[in-house]
Amino acid sequence: MADGTPDTRPPDGLKADAIGFVDALVIGLNSTSPAYSLAAAIGPVVVLVGVHAPGVMVASFVPMLLIASAFYYLNKVDQDCGTTFSWVTRAMGPWAGWLGGWAIAMTGVLVVGSLADVAVTFALLAFGLDSWADEDVVRQSLTVLLILVMTAVCVIGTEVSARVQNVLILAQVACLLAFAVVALQRVYAGTGTLDSVDPSLGWLDPFGAGGAELTAGLLLGVFVYWGWESAVNLTEEVENSATAPGKAAVWSTVVLLVTYVSVALAVVAYAGPAFLAENAGEEEFVFALLAEEAMGGWDWVVLLAVSTSALASTQTTIIPASRTALSMARRHALPAHFAHVHARFRTPDVSTWWVAGIAVAWYLAVNRISADALFDSLTALSLLIAFYYALTGVACAVYYRRHLTESLHHFVLIGLGPLVGAGLLAWLLVESVSDMSDPANSYSGVSWFGLGPPLVIGIGIALTGVVLMVVQRLMSPAFWTERPGVVDPALVHGEKGP
Repeated sequence: MADGTPDTRPPDGLKADAIGFVDALVIGLNSTSPAYSLAAAIGPVVVLVGVHAPGVMVASFVPMLLIASAFYYLNKVDQDCGTTFSWVTRAMGPWAGWLGGWAIAMTGVLVVGSLADVAVTFALLAFGLDSWADEDVVRQSLTVLLILVMTAVCVIGTEVSARVQNVLILAQVACLLAFAVVALQRVYAGTGTLDSVDPSLGWLDPFGAGGAELTAGLLLGVFVYWGWESAVNLTEEVENSATAPGKAAVWSTVVLLVTYVSVALAVVAYAGPAFLAENAGEEEFVFALLAEEAMGGWDWVVLLAVSTSALASTQTTIIPASRTALSMARRHALPAHFAHVHARFRTPDVSTWWVAGIAVAWYLAVNRISADALFDSLTALSLLIAFYYALTGVACAVYYRRHLTESLHHFVLIGLGPLVGAGLLAWLLVESVSDMSDPANSYSGVSWFGLGPPLVIGIGIALTGVVLMVVQRLMSPAFWTERPGVVDPALVHGEKGP
């Protein structure tokens, strides 16, 4: 391997050293879908906290960085593409590990269809095909086709996926920066067409709008930052697998912080909080409105940024779910066929196509209910994300527990930091459940069994996972004989390779 340690993986495993650090970093960034995430969240965040929206982006970054630290140190001693599933199993036992893996797999299923839909919609708008975007049959057919194409790219090979991602991130960042520069230039020149406001450093204070509003804003922030760990799911395919994937995850969160704060400042300054609040119900389409206002005939640049953002994330979001399913199957926590690796491409083809197939079925089924139901399913994502991120943070401290007092570095970065991050996410999880229990807080505004649809979807996914876990336990008990342990001291102290 590139880090000098022998490659002990079986010859039919994933392709080792297929991509480098930069490729992993780009995949981590694209998995968060920066342009789409900002477009979808900026309006609702402004409704909650006004001009302090950039400050919420800063506050949301804190738990993400702390959990990214946990991913780094856990990957350093266990380079398994199952990430949370493998680590939690080693630290806390098979039952907790299985549920963590299930949560990761289901996030991909819930979000892939929506991402592909946004990619198609904004591409059609960018090319002036508005009537196609308004036609449900056309848009949904193109969405399904796009999912299948991006799934095929994932199967064909990690190198091909990385090259596609490199192009998409360049296009996305260039478009976002162009929008931010034009918007701020027009603010300071006084040529904006909306109620522009000069930006202030005070906007970076997340506490300016009060506690309750900050809590709700942080819930949105979890969704905005989510996805950076895709770089670590590729650990078995990245050069210097013990350190590079973890570093890519950490740096992804930092790059996202800079991007989100910069663009949020530009958006709030140009549009003003009143306009953003009035159009918050448009979700990601608020960027389409702003693009036309700020850039005139060049509005296609921003539309293309959102489209490429969602397109890139459509592909990269499949990676964590498919690699997690592969890892679970290798340890008999899922049926063996999910562990199949393509003989030529050395990618988990069966699990990848399964993820895509279930995602397509979910997307079409939920759309049959209503477009609002699709948004409700995305809201349920925050429950799963907060759960497996928090679980990973706890697992890090538990797995390293015998080494936390060896140095201040270990205590802060491996123990205290991940636990604080897990605590913050657990608090947000509880707040999410409370908020989602009220049907009035859902997109559809209807009651399912007396609760909000997002909470019902979250509970349904959790119960389905428990049932499948029990069934798998009865059919293949080998995995459940594993016992939790502690990290190998030789790995902690660098006395041997991974």
